[in-house]
Amino acid sequence: MSLANAIARTLTRSPLIAVALYVAVFGALLATAVFAISDIAGQRERLSQTADLLDQLRGRKPRDDAAALAAGHPGTPFLEGPTVTVAGATLLQRVASAVASVGGTIQSSQVDVLGTQARDGLVGLVVSCEMEQPALQKLLYDLEAGMPFLFVDQLDVQVPQTTAANESGSGRIRVVLGVSGQWQGGK
Repeated sequence: MSLANAIARTLTRSPLIAVALYVAVFGALLATAVFAISDIAGQRERLSQTADLLDQLRGRKPRDDAAALAAGHPGTPFLEGPTVTVAGATLLQRVASAVASVGGTIQSSQVDVLGTQARDGLVGLVVSCEMEQPALQKLLYDLEAGMPFLFVDQLDVQVPQTTAANESGSGRIRVVLGVSGQWQGGK
């Protein structure tokens, strides 16, 4: 007698064993199908997230996640405006609000929309301002981490002479700041 005959005889004598094996095999196949469908759904979700990230990096889709909202300046990575002059005004407004948010005051400003970098779509700005010394780091972080993407091209800091009344080192400093940003309105 072979093993196959013994198994067939056992299954025909007891239909309960045959039903239990049938349910076990059916459950295993069902579990395999569920895991395969779950894996396909996970891959589609990852593909969708990757496509969204690619669209964001190409500038086709604005960021809408929690990190962009928490950045304090959500928006596009480029200066907005129909003309380069409006983009320069947007840059000045952005820098002025950043200086004011750290308690500084702007003494003078000069927007460069016709310089050598303007043909590449870069709009430049030179700002002279005063602020407390600890606020400089916050200002630089705000400018470089926020939206639109801004680049600090020039940074000149003049610290006042130390006097007996100003030994704490937290006096007002004069900062000349050169900032530029990309404008894509002309393209």
